[in-house]
Amino acid sequence: MIETPYLLFLGDAPDGLAAKVAQGIKDWRPDNAVGQYRMEGCKADLRLPDMTLAEAKAAGAKTLVIGVANRGGVISPAWKKVLVTALEEGFDLASGLHNLLSDEPDLAAVAEATGRALHDVRVPEVKYPIANGVKRSGKRVLAVGTDCSVGKMYTGLAMDREMNARGLKSSFRATGQTGILITGNGVPLDAVVADFMAGAVEWLTPDNDEDHWDHIEGQGSLFHVSFSGVTMALIHGGQPDALILAHEPTREHMRGLPGYALPSLEALRDTALPLASVANPACQVVAVSVNTAAMSEDEATAYLAEIETRMGLPATDPFRYGAAKLVDALVALS
Repeated sequence: MIETPYLLFLGDAPDGLAAKVAQGIKDWRPDNAVGQYRMEGCKADLRLPDMTLAEAKAAGAKTLVIGVANRGGVISPAWKKVLVTALEEGFDLASGLHNLLSDEPDLAAVAEATGRALHDVRVPEVKYPIANGVKRSGKRVLAVGTDCSVGKMYTGLAMDREMNARGLKSSFRATGQTGILITGNGVPLDAVVADFMAGAVEWLTPDNDEDHWDHIEGQGSLFHVSFSGVTMALIHGGQPDALILAHEPTREHMRGLPGYALPSLEALRDTALPLASVANPACQVVAVSVNTAAMSEDEATAYLAEIETRMGLPATDPFRYGAAKLVDALVALS
C-alpha cells in the first residue's frame, strides 16, 4: 500500500495539463494532498501550499508522488536530485510513469540504503487473459473523447459519486495511473501487452448485479494517432452499454499533434458507436460531457445549451455542475 498523505511533485511541468496526475489527486482525494513541490520554471499550480521536503515532512507527508504525465512517461534527469533527497529525508516515492522508479539504479540504490519504498503503479500485477467477448451481467459505461486529457476520468468519477449519493450500485474502474493513485486499484492499461488489453478490461469489469454500473475510466482517443489503441481495447473489452462523448472545446489541435484538428462530436459519435456495437449491439450514446474549465460561466452555459440542441443529448460539465444529467441518462437505460 502507498502511504498517505502525499506531497505532490510537479517538477518543471510546462503547463497545468502536464500535471494532470497531481491535479486528479488534489481534486478527488484532497485529504491526501498536503502540498505541492515545484521546481524552477514550473508553470503548473494546483493552488496548494508550496512546500520544501522538510516542510512537507513536518506536515505529515509520507510519500512524494510524481504528479507529472509527460510525453513518453519518462523520469527527467532534472528531477533526480529532488527524488534522491526525498528518499534520504524519509519519503517513499510513487510514480505512474512508463519509466519505472525501480529501473533507475541511483534511486533503487538509495531506496535500499534508506529502507524506503518505490511504488510503480504502471506495472501490471496480474496475468491478464485474452479477451473472449462473452457477454457479462451488469451495466457498463465508458467515456470516449475527441482527444486525450479532455476529462474522461473526471466524468467516470463524477458519475460514480453521483450514483453512490443516490444509493445506486456503482463502481469506478481505474485504467490509468491517476485513477489507480486516486482509488488504490485498477489496471494500468497502456502498460499491458497489446494482445491482452481487451482481456484486462474484461477482467476489470466482471459479472455483476444487473442494476450495477461500472464506470470504466476512458483513455486516449480513437482520433489520436499516438494513443488510439488503448481506446479500442476499452471499447471492445468493456462492452459498454452506454457511451458518454467527452470534449474540450477550446483546443486548437489534438494534444501533442499540432497537425491534427479535433474531430466533431458528431464524428466521434458516428465512429465510436459502430465499434462499440461490435461487442455490444445494444450500446447507445447517451450524453455529452464537456470540460469547460477554460470557459467563463456564460460561455459554458451557452455552449452546453448549443450542444444539447445540436446533438439531441443531455450535456453538462460534471465537475463544474455535477453529474446528475449523465446519471439520469444511465438510469433511463436500466
